[in-house]
Amino acid sequence: MSSKDLTLKDFEVHCLGMNLHPSPMESQCFCDSYERLLYHSSFDEIQQRIANNSDPLSFEVAGPRRTMYFDPAKIACGIVTCGGLCPGTNDVIRAIVMSLHHHYGVQNIYGFRYGYEGLVPRYGHTPLELTTELVSRIGESGGTILGSSRGHQDPAEMVATLSELNIGILFTIGGDGTLRGAGKIAEEIARQGKAISIIGIPKTIDNDISYLQTTFGFETAVSEARRSTYAAHTEALGARNGVGLVKLMGRDSGFIAAYTAMADCQVNYCLIPESPFTLPGLLADLEKRIRQRGHAVIVVAEGAGQELMTDSGQVDASGNKKLTDVGVFLKEKIIAHFAEIGLEMTLKYIDPSYTIRSQPANPHDTTFCLSLGHNAVHAGMAGRTNMVVGFWNHQFVHVPITLATSSRKKIDPAGRLWNSVISSTGQPAKL
Repeated sequence: MSSKDLTLKDFEVHCLGMNLHPSPMESQCFCDSYERLLYHSSFDEIQQRIANNSDPLSFEVAGPRRTMYFDPAKIACGIVTCGGLCPGTNDVIRAIVMSLHHHYGVQNIYGFRYGYEGLVPRYGHTPLELTTELVSRIGESGGTILGSSRGHQDPAEMVATLSELNIGILFTIGGDGTLRGAGKIAEEIARQGKAISIIGIPKTIDNDISYLQTTFGFETAVSEARRSTYAAHTEALGARNGVGLVKLMGRDSGFIAAYTAMADCQVNYCLIPESPFTLPGLLADLEKRIRQRGHAVIVVAEGAGQELMTDSGQVDASGNKKLTDVGVFLKEKIIAHFAEIGLEMTLKYIDPSYTIRSQPANPHDTTFCLSLGHNAVHAGMAGRTNMVVGFWNHQFVHVPITLATSSRKKIDPAGRLWNSVISSTGQPAKL
């Protein structure tokens, strides 16, 4: 959805009711409900909306409120992690538990095992009781102590579990599919007239959730991917006519590939889903470079070039299309091309995807996760629901789930980011 079609109502976050309980937090910089952060940062865009008699778009600012909707002595809270692994997930879990306990005095906190399956009793996953002692050092490890899974579950069954355990707030940590599932749970809660808050924390290593500046784990992923491109460059230099080929995450959006290419000036080609390329175009330019320079490094996002390969027609448990392996495809095509023209070439293929996503978060992501977790708790205790804790223009904000899942965030092939990538790699604008 274009921002031109949005109204201020699209940015409204639902609240369960009046906040009647004073916050136990002291000496805090409390937020008032009227505090908003502008969506547009361009003066011209704001002026244009005003000229069209439209209110400037804005987010509700995140942070602790002076009064709360929930009485912390009377509720339990739950946490669930879904989808693929991502650096920082354990840090978010830790931040939520610590904030619930130390800031608000919530005593009962449950971790639901293996994604939304943990909210459905017939799967037999007993909830894990999360204490401050249990989570104190989990950030030192990658992955998630709660386990994860993909797939759809019945919202009514999950709401029944939440009600049975007296859960007042459920924190869902996951990407687009997880957030859509959280939205369905919130809808079922509203249909049943229950007072349960659903707060999403966006977890996507691809950084592809709309109306969010960035998501946790992304910076760690780029940092780790940089190690792979360094290795690819070293291998390429170590052989006559060497080519280093690195496949990185990025199903629909090439942010990891793009930022990795800019972080490593030795990358010569960056291939992403948003900027289609042709095989003849890539092979011709690669051949030219090898003849002139004797080495090359290629970074390709996993979702790039899918139109060049046979569609398997299969989907995973979350309903996502199963991608054909573009890394293997390019490896075979490049080797075949150089054999056909009789030019000796050595190619080294590196796929660090599982190594990257299983890493613990780096210091920047760790601090980011801490703030995400704290602001998620503040939002839940204030009765906000069916929302995601977001980060926009370097501030934490509340984003309705419907807005965050309205589309996938992608790189604009005509925008400044992709232009910077092209300038860094030196590749043709069109391959």
